Amino acid sequence: MLTEVGDPDWKPIYKEFDGIRTRTNQQWAEVCFIPNAIGHRKDAPVYRYLAIREPLGSMELSGMPQQEFPFPTMQKDLQHYKLFSLVTNMDWDGEALIHWYRERCGKSEEAHSVMKGDFAGGKLPSGDFGENAAWWWIMVLAMNFNTIMKRLVLGGSWASKRMKAIRFSLINTPGRIVERSRQLIIRLAKSHPVLELYLEARRRIKEMVPVPG
Repeated sequence: MLTEVGDPDWKPIYKEFDGIRTRTNQQWAEVCFIPNAIGHRKDAPVYRYLAIREPLGSMELSGMPQQEFPFPTMQKDLQHYKLFSLVTNMDWDGEALIHWYRERCGKSEEAHSVMKGDFAGGKLPSGDFGENAAWWWIMVLAMNFNTIMKRLVLGGSWASKRMKAIRFSLINTPGRIVERSRQLIIRLAKSHPVLELYLEARRRIKEMVPVPG
């Protein structure tokens, strides 16, 4: 089916960086396709099917054994393409829809991994649905709060760090907690590399303006 899509129907995908729009080596095309599962009813949902192709390395020479890949591919005019697909019911422009899909959650699979591994969302505490639901909501709240703190308080390269790195470099910092005059004091070595980060984080937290409820 994709081999029947003509070259004029494949449109380039552009990427914008620092205000400069650059053409990538990926192209997209809308494919006319109606699956049997929804093709027998007038009230069936209407979906659009977008195909994205990306040329692979070098062109294949005639007579050479065909190389196998661990992902979908297509061949046209001795050129191999890596294939992606997108199914949607939205009526946006195809390229805008592709960019929105790729940016909607950053990296959705990585976000799922963070939820299940970093914040124990994959280890439910009970066989009861209500308790597990509460556990899941607490996990989502903790992940969102952690993301906010990384971006607004720690900043810089900390925004992309996983919880394992934060525990190792920040949370598990050796120190001494002293309680005096109804105050808690954390004592660290003056030469400790994380000391300046703690002070800067505390300053940024103080600058945050509370939002009225």
